[in-house]
Amino acid sequence: MIKSMTGYGHFEEITEEFRVAVEIKSVNHRYVDLGIKLPRKFNSLEGRIRERMKKYASRGKVDVYINFDNYSDSDVRVQYNERIASDYINVIRKVQESFGIGQGISVDSLIRLPEVISLGEERLDAEDFWPLIERAVEGAGEEFLKARETEGAALQADIMEKLSYIENLVSFVEERSPRIVEEYREKIKSKAAELLGDNQLDENTLATEIIIYADKVCVDEETVRLRSHINNMKETLLLEEPVGRKLDFISQEMNREANTILSKANDKELSRNAIDLKTEIEKIREQIQNIE
Repeated sequence: MIKSMTGYGHFEEITEEFRVAVEIKSVNHRYVDLGIKLPRKFNSLEGRIRERMKKYASRGKVDVYINFDNYSDSDVRVQYNERIASDYINVIRKVQESFGIGQGISVDSLIRLPEVISLGEERLDAEDFWPLIERAVEGAGEEFLKARETEGAALQADIMEKLSYIENLVSFVEERSPRIVEEYREKIKSKAAELLGDNQLDENTLATEIIIYADKVCVDEETVRLRSHINNMKETLLLEEPVGRKLDFISQEMNREANTILSKANDKELSRNAIDLKTEIEKIREQIQNIE
């Protein structure tokens, strides 16, 4: 199924104590560019998250945002710094000795001194949270994939419709080209009759002139190749794999044939048709830039 390179997915995994929210966004990019932003305490899990994301995107600039909330406050604890407390007491004793001050320091006063008592973060084991994070990543990944597939289906339908229109334009070229040669023949004969009067135009000379002209304006090879590229693109659009790069190459080849047809067009109707042909192919190329 065709997938768009732009997409969005969001999922939350919630327990009584924790919440993991994962958000995935992507935009067009020539290659895959995966960025992951997660709490520092879970940096060791980044490799696993990258591995999980491989099944959701093979091309595009993809950003994954992971937020973590701890409702239990189990990662916060009161810390007592014995070394700092001991240093305070030693300094106070020295002051007492130096100045003959008899009064000491109470426990209540000691624990109020800076850094003796503080709130610290309990180190969490990232491995314990991997199942929770994995479920959230996969949940967001599935939503992300679904969004890309939905947009991809719309792109596929639009390109198919444009290809049908291009086929009609090619049919016009195929029908019009032989008539241009015949019209040229009549134009030459009429001009020759006007110039030569009763003298007859040599048929061999006329035939040679027509052959040279026909060779210059003939687009049979171009239309055959163009139809082949159209069929190839239709088949590629139905493949169950990333096809963006292949479609881009096919569209370039289609544009090449359209350019040749336009350069050979020695007729207003054919020129107008060839310009429409190039315009539609360019529209397809723009759409293809969104496909994975």
